[in-house]
Amino acid sequence: MPQAKAASTRRSSKSSTSSGSSPQRAVPKPSSAALQAAAPAPGPEDAPAAASSPWAPVSHRERQREAKRNAVLQAAAQLFNERGFHATSLDDIAARLNVTKPTLYYYVKNKDEILLQCVGKGLAMMLEGIDASRAAGGKAIDQLMTCMQVYARIVTMDFGMCLIRVGDEQVPPESRKELRRLKSAIDQEFRRLVAEGVAEGSIQPCDPKITAFVIAGALSWIGRWYQPGGEYTAEQVAQQCIATLCDGVLRRPAQAAAPEVVPAPAAQRKVGGAKAKAPARSGKA
Repeated sequence: MPQAKAASTRRSSKSSTSSGSSPQRAVPKPSSAALQAAAPAPGPEDAPAAASSPWAPVSHRERQREAKRNAVLQAAAQLFNERGFHATSLDDIAARLNVTKPTLYYYVKNKDEILLQCVGKGLAMMLEGIDASRAAGGKAIDQLMTCMQVYARIVTMDFGMCLIRVGDEQVPPESRKELRRLKSAIDQEFRRLVAEGVAEGSIQPCDPKITAFVIAGALSWIGRWYQPGGEYTAEQVAQQCIATLCDGVLRRPAQAAAPEVVPAPAAQRKVGGAKAKAPARSGKA
């Protein structure tokens, strides 16, 4: 009987094959390399998000540091102008900025360096203004007037005022030489413009050296006595001082007009102090 069952099973298998159904083939699994090749390329949106940094970019940090350093210098210049260099301490500067004294050392080395930077900034501002007036061109007198306005305006500002009130006497000797070189450049520019003004006829004949000393000395003194918030603005002070330098203080009297001569009537004319007589008429017509 078991042999009969096996024969029956073989027959049923053959009948199913002959009925037209084909045997199912196994599908091979793709390799991992094929899967990676078929996968789409990752886009920017698929990239992992960068970890956020609590630190600002380097360029931003540098700008912040420079801004804070300038704030230290400006606060120091204001205190030097108000109290003097020796009467101002680093503690005073830190207190004005609402920081601690050790914070200042991140931006400056010591008080001498602060003064050097303040005075240097004042001189640099003047030289930049003078260079700009020269680049603008024009007559020598126009350039000179612009330079005088720039100079007078800067000595009323914090760094320019510090340059005048404190000066370079307190600066270390090795740095004093460079500052005086910059001062000399300003003086030479004034001399050059005065000499050119004389040559073009817009300035009266004078000694350019002495005239340059007078101009710079008079305008520098504004930085000694000017007080912000006073009766006059810095612009008004500059304009009035420059007008006094250019026009002088002596009043120039107007040139007297020559009196108009009215000829006297013929009968009233005098010859040698006597009245001229009319010619005698002859009796004949």
